[in-house]
Amino acid sequence: MSLIGKEINDFKVQAFVEGDFREVTKADLLGKWSVFVFYPADFTFVCPTELGDLADQYEQFQKIGAEVYSVSTDTHFVHKAWHDTSDTIKKIRYPMLADPTAKLAKDFEVYIEDEGLALRGSFVINPEAKIVSYEVNANNIGREASELLRKVQAAQFVAEHGDQVCPAKWRPGAETLRPSLDLVGKL
Repeated sequence: MSLIGKEINDFKVQAFVEGDFREVTKADLLGKWSVFVFYPADFTFVCPTELGDLADQYEQFQKIGAEVYSVSTDTHFVHKAWHDTSDTIKKIRYPMLADPTAKLAKDFEVYIEDEGLALRGSFVINPEAKIVSYEVNANNIGREASELLRKVQAAQFVAEHGDQVCPAKWRPGAETLRPSLDLVGKL
């Protein structure tokens, strides 16, 4: 069953962000675009490459009004310890959410019950806290932040321009399509 259009359930979790702990709730998502990036665990191998890539692109997400949240089933204390020991993770300025009870991972349907870990799920959430795009990878396949950024930009564009759609490889400023009978069979 698809998660597109699903409203995120209420939640309250601890986060490690910019050297401090803070609480993050569903209320923090309302009124702005959000990106949730689930990953299996801190102190692993593929995860720091992805989170570092997101850290390098974080300013671009902020410029378009989107907040990034990384999520694992580790605690906020483990996030801090990883931050303190890894040069890659030290670059992160976005909130690192702690989900030790797997409430979020289960809600987003990325929880691996037998392992106590999350799959690599990327979710674009609109200002009404509804999922508009998502992708889930096996844990041995890393993701690219620039493609996730492009998906957020496309979701924002179509939310603002409901009569237009974004074709493959669309980037801001590129031509869009207006679905109509005239286009059927012409593309």
